Amino acid sequence: MIEQPEISVVSPVYKAEGIITELVQEIDQALSPLNIPYEIVLVDDSSPDNSWTVMKALALRRDNLKVFKLSRNFGQHPTIMAGLSKAEGRWTVVMDCDLQDKPSEIPKLYKKAQEGFDSVLAKRSQRKDGFFKKIMSKWFYKCFAFFTNIEVDKEVANFGIYNQKVIKSILSIGDALVFFPLFVKWVGFKQTSIEVEHSKRSEGKSSYSFFMLLKLAFNTIISFSDKPLRLFLNIGLITSFLSFIGAIRILIKALNGEIEILGYSSIFISICFFSGIIISVLGVIGIYLGKTFNQSKSRPLYIIDDEPVE
Repeated sequence: MIEQPEISVVSPVYKAEGIITELVQEIDQALSPLNIPYEIVLVDDSSPDNSWTVMKALALRRDNLKVFKLSRNFGQHPTIMAGLSKAEGRWTVVMDCDLQDKPSEIPKLYKKAQEGFDSVLAKRSQRKDGFFKKIMSKWFYKCFAFFTNIEVDKEVANFGIYNQKVIKSILSIGDALVFFPLFVKWVGFKQTSIEVEHSKRSEGKSSYSFFMLLKLAFNTIISFSDKPLRLFLNIGLITSFLSFIGAIRILIKALNGEIEILGYSSIFISICFFSGIIISVLGVIGIYLGKTFNQSKSRPLYIIDDEPVE
């Protein structure tokens, strides 16, 4: 086991039995010419295929590969956090396992980091994702920026290199909802980004369905911002003002004898407007209370089920 690796490469693994070996080989090809100690940390998010079997077999043949398996499927970002907790390098590279993030770009990120940056983010100059994923990503970051006032480049994802102090700061965050790229943005430090080459997915397809992406977007916005509460407050105030104007109009009509059934219009307007406002506001408050309840339980983000015995 390498005592003090210069670089740790962390990658969450899910349904990747056919590309894990290639991933490790490409990381070796990229980092070996640098003549620095490095380690590879792979975490299996309880894949339904034989990813864990392949990972264990590879780990038995080399000292700088650490592999772990979670007790169930916790999701990509908790799996990244599990890998970060096991990384020992002065610098940590986070990348997906599907080889869309190219290991050959790691030396470029590392070289840029040596210029005095704490985080160097990989900006995908020409994304090779499908049309649907590009559209979802675009609108997710637009909505996120609107609700949180935090601008995030949609061309930047998990891939990047991060100083040890950045990783420690991210691991210290106690949020029950995890989204790694936004944690990187939130902790700050000296950051920059460089353009990297992005590849097509070499095998299979993304495990994120439309509803999973929608859930991720919703949970992330709720976790990072209280703006939905303030937005509904503003809607409530505007609606109350419009109701007041409507009430004056009805009063004038009543005084002029233009309303045949007294009380009907005013009751109808009141019920329609205020019932909608109350239900909407209570719903949003309920969501935040639910998230607070989950946070107060302090459950672990992940549970490691298995790792090879050294």
